[in-house]
Amino acid sequence: MNPTSAPSVSDSQRRASTVYARLHAVFGWWSLLAFLTLGIVLEAMHGFKVGWYLDVGNEQRRLMWTLAHTHGTLLSLVNICFAWSVSKLHGWDRRRRTIASRCLLAAGVLMPAGFLLGGVFALNNDPGLGILLVPPGALLFLVAVLLTALAARDLEL
Repeated sequence: MNPTSAPSVSDSQRRASTVYARLHAVFGWWSLLAFLTLGIVLEAMHGFKVGWYLDVGNEQRRLMWTLAHTHGTLLSLVNICFAWSVSKLHGWDRRRRTIASRCLLAAGVLMPAGFLLGGVFALNNDPGLGILLVPPGALLFLVAVLLTALAARDLEL
């Protein structure tokens, strides 16, 4: 592509993209560290045969914490990808970009926290009330991905 034919992107659009890129990169890398650490702790509890984690009566806790680790890791990586994407999609509508960003950040907290709390307060093989955070987090994640996919479709990189 010829640089002279590239669409003009204002400095304010570039600055805004940089702010969102930095926010999601920082959130993504730090949360990735946290959820990978959680995974190592879970593996250690498994390796040391910790009863309150491995006993049959604690199956729900083990499942919830595994889901917290998995979803937290996934959402961390998606935030890192979002940081890269937003740095390339300079002409993205400001309002839609803000909504996608906030939804993704909220999903990155709500989904893993819901699974984690669901495991902490698991009772009689049922997850705790924290599990109620998961559906809104999933919906917010869906909105963020949809808005990002639409932006990627509509704008040139």
